[in-house]
Amino acid sequence: MGTQNSQYMRIQFLGAATTVTGSQFLLTTKRAKVLVDCGMFQGSPQDAMRNRVPLAYDASQVDALLLTHAHLDHCGLIPVVVHAGFRGPIFATAGTQELANLVLLDSAKLQVEFAEREERFQQRHPDRAAKSEHKDELDLAAALAVAGGEEEAAVESRDPESVLREQLPHMDLHISGPLYVEQDVLDAMRLFRPLAYDTEVQVAPGVWATFRDAGHILGSAMIRLRVREDDAGPERVIVFSGDIGRCDTPIIRDPTTFTDADYVLMESTYGGREHEPADEAIRILQETVRLVAEAKGVLLIPSFAIGRTQEIVFELDRLLDEGKIPGLPLYLDSPMASKATDIYRRHAEYFDDETKALLAKRDDPLDYPGAHVTASANDSKAIRTAPRPYMIVVSNGMLTGGRVLFHVRDIISDPTATLLFVGYQGEGTLGAHLQAGVKQVRIDGQDYDVRCQVRSISGFSAHADESELLEWVGNFVKGKTKGAPGYPKQLFVIHGDPPAEAALVPKLEALGFATLVPKWRETVTLD
Repeated sequence: MGTQNSQYMRIQFLGAATTVTGSQFLLTTKRAKVLVDCGMFQGSPQDAMRNRVPLAYDASQVDALLLTHAHLDHCGLIPVVVHAGFRGPIFATAGTQELANLVLLDSAKLQVEFAEREERFQQRHPDRAAKSEHKDELDLAAALAVAGGEEEAAVESRDPESVLREQLPHMDLHISGPLYVEQDVLDAMRLFRPLAYDTEVQVAPGVWATFRDAGHILGSAMIRLRVREDDAGPERVIVFSGDIGRCDTPIIRDPTTFTDADYVLMESTYGGREHEPADEAIRILQETVRLVAEAKGVLLIPSFAIGRTQEIVFELDRLLDEGKIPGLPLYLDSPMASKATDIYRRHAEYFDDETKALLAKRDDPLDYPGAHVTASANDSKAIRTAPRPYMIVVSNGMLTGGRVLFHVRDIISDPTATLLFVGYQGEGTLGAHLQAGVKQVRIDGQDYDVRCQVRSISGFSAHADESELLEWVGNFVKGKTKGAPGYPKQLFVIHGDPPAEAALVPKLEALGFATLVPKWRETVTLD
């Protein structure tokens, strides 16, 4: 992009650049710095190590932080930034504020527990721990090299030890401890300022924000910014899509559409892919429950605690009420999901008309009859002794950690069991490998043969598929000619793995968009 007409305005892509996690974008003008999202990198160890790379900015100089929604890959590093000196307001919807409190406290707790387990492991197995620590150092060195401007592919092709030696001055970073603790979360939550949808608020000098419903999870938002360098300068409109939801999904409203912007940052999670129709997704769920009942087996559904779990329970309750599935016992093995459901119930103002009508009839669509909610890790482990058949809905959705791994180990080699994926599996994750049909997996150093049934349903995704993404973004150019007011000058394709972005970009360009797929930490000046 050219810079000859620009004063100072620029965006730095600090996450969700050629990956689906770590969403974070820094808007800088002559008089303000505003962060949009502050997410944690998740997935492979190499991706997660990016959370350890020093911040690309002075946190104390950031004026405000705007949060699209409460998933960890969008909010998970907020306590890190607050600990580093950020003291500005954090703007989000009220629903997002409550969910973020839940998510971040859980994240801090898990990090501390993991660090304690690592310390015990180091004491028992010093040689193995030393090898693991060296691998972490290699991963961090590679992340630092990419953060410093080297091409990712070039770093990956080099000898890891040589990359490490070049980064030795940085190796005093804390690799194994928690990124933050509970107090950091409490400090961060004091900075939150709840906003209503569709109400413009000045969030920093020369920056006005409007949050609009993204239809992704409770309280999720797309953010429209009006930005001025100075009072006499031209106005720029920037739209951040957040995670774009789907039309006609249960519980929450449909995603909002926009018709004008100067710049758009759009997610691309499902570029190149289409979800099956909703009726087909329900049919597969119904069929799977029946097959597990007949086999007297176990149905394990890994699910994100916020959004997906509530939707799955909604559909199971509806199928049971209609007599389409037998009444199998359901174990909700995620304390966070249970607490998130309570937050959903407190914010019926975000619900769609169908869900509001059910609540008006005193029919709670978020309550499966007789569901067992596990409170402790011991309760979770005790599920294995329950009479079969039964169903488990458990976090986390991509099998990257948490209680779900205990259940996977229990059922992975059991031919009567079914592992049902109902959400996106990021590249390199255990979930993605199982979806691809691997016959053997390693969990916590132990190999397991895969003998359980593995099935997937994409129709429950909370992300728009490719057709839905194209329909959403097409509203910006519909009925306009390039260069007309409101026709975006640039469309930044973010929040997608490289194959998804590569599949989507030609179709976006065919619609008339000038596209750019930014790299991690790339800075782009806005004309």
